[in-house]
Amino acid sequence: MSNENANDTRKIRAAGVGFCCADVYESLDRFYPTGNGVDWGIHLARLGVDVSIVSVVGTDAYGELMKQALQKENINTAHLRTEPGETCKMMMDLKNGTDRVHLEEIEGVMGDYALTEEEIAFVKTHDYMHTDLFGNVLDHLEEFHDAGVRTVMDFSVFSRDPEYQCEKWFPYVDYVFFSCDEMEEEPLIEWMKKIYSYGPKIVTATRGEKGSLSFDGKNVYRYGIFPVKVVNTVGAG
Repeated sequence: MSNENANDTRKIRAAGVGFCCADVYESLDRFYPTGNGVDWGIHLARLGVDVSIVSVVGTDAYGELMKQALQKENINTAHLRTEPGETCKMMMDLKNGTDRVHLEEIEGVMGDYALTEEEIAFVKTHDYMHTDLFGNVLDHLEEFHDAGVRTVMDFSVFSRDPEYQCEKWFPYVDYVFFSCDEMEEEPLIEWMKKIYSYGPKIVTATRGEKGSLSFDGKNVYRYGIFPVKVVNTVGAG
């Protein structure tokens, strides 16, 4: 990357908004700050992007540890609010040493989380934001879209699930991501084209060991996987 491009990258402001939690592996005596927006933000921060996390943690030890871990990644935590109670936690374990297993969700302060007016105004100062179906942010997507914030959203495995009414939210998302490794490629591409028709700029489906597909309105792009030594399957698509 040239110095000029590096400087351009640092001018971008991005915010992970909504859901965050601590993945806790008691058997390993480890925890990791996570949530889709947090993971996205950490990768961008490592590329030099100005990243903020807008969410909530509790007054337990994990709340402060979450903030410290994110600050070490040069992430702005000024809007990572602290509320009385437990930090949202996913109690985790590894099956066969590598395959992550969710044991229990402790919702904690995330259960009652709602953006304040000041936080909404803060998010609007960013070029990009990331959220998902579980961050209590959905009702603000249209407002952020109208304010010109480009939204990246992960619909997980629920893009076709009527319970989540995803077609209601597609029009306000610029970059749609979802997981779908059970569909054959032809019907999957048709579903991606339908999502695109609602207004997103790019639609991407991750397919586990099958790689991923992206559609930009003209072309379908296919990308495979890199064989690696598996340490933990979190985030493996």
